[in-house]
Amino acid sequence: MTAVNSAGEVTAGPGASLPQLWEWAEYYCPWCYVAAVRLHKVRPEYEGRVRLRTRAFPLEVYGGGPPDRHELALEVPLAALQEPEAEFRPYTSDGWPTTTLPAFEAAWSANQQGDAIGHDFDLRLRRAFFAEGRNIGQREVMLEIAAEAGLDLDRFRHLFEGGDALRAVLEEGRLGKEDYRVRGTPTLMLADGTKLRHPLAYPTIQAGAIVSVEPLPCCGQACYQATRALFEQALPARPAAQAPNARQPGPHPGGPTV
Repeated sequence: MTAVNSAGEVTAGPGASLPQLWEWAEYYCPWCYVAAVRLHKVRPEYEGRVRLRTRAFPLEVYGGGPPDRHELALEVPLAALQEPEAEFRPYTSDGWPTTTLPAFEAAWSANQQGDAIGHDFDLRLRRAFFAEGRNIGQREVMLEIAAEAGLDLDRFRHLFEGGDALRAVLEEGRLGKEDYRVRGTPTLMLADGTKLRHPLAYPTIQAGAIVSVEPLPCCGQACYQATRALFEQALPARPAAQAPNARQPGPHPGGPTV
């Protein structure tokens, strides 16, 4: 049985000693959605070898503020072009989320029911906002999604409504900013703090308009291969294989061969 503490750390069970790959992410960030779709798609290939962990970094507290509807309208089409499996549709709900903290609290509460449940719920939240146009800043919407996901609702409500979730989310975000120098989302990282780069082409936005876009680093299956490379970097280094009776490493006799 897997045990998870209040900080989201696996303390017992098959994931306790696995190397980890972290994604510091925000729920209104379209680039985090694209990254999550790719990471979750590749994750089963590394089951039992690498633990993928989504870490909370609420931008309204530690970054650039709450969701900016105009800026997202600029970014979403570019993000949608880069990952066909990340479904995007126009946001048509009456209310625009002024906070995503309820989404973070709900994700933390769901993750206490196990990694697999947490990963599924994470993607449900992102699809709810970007593909279904649901207001993920409303607590009642979080309860609806929890019911749709088949969670243990009594356990979920106890955590979601008790204050522990918010405290854990804010502490994790603080840890990201102060100890790991996270400055934006998504930030991919190994557990030792080594930062990685997800293959995405980001725009530069100035005065409410896109003025440039980075070169596209990959397309189609090549993006999944690049995502696999992120998991590979989390794996322990393998010792170089040696042939039977091979000479042990040491100075090359007679100096370098030209």
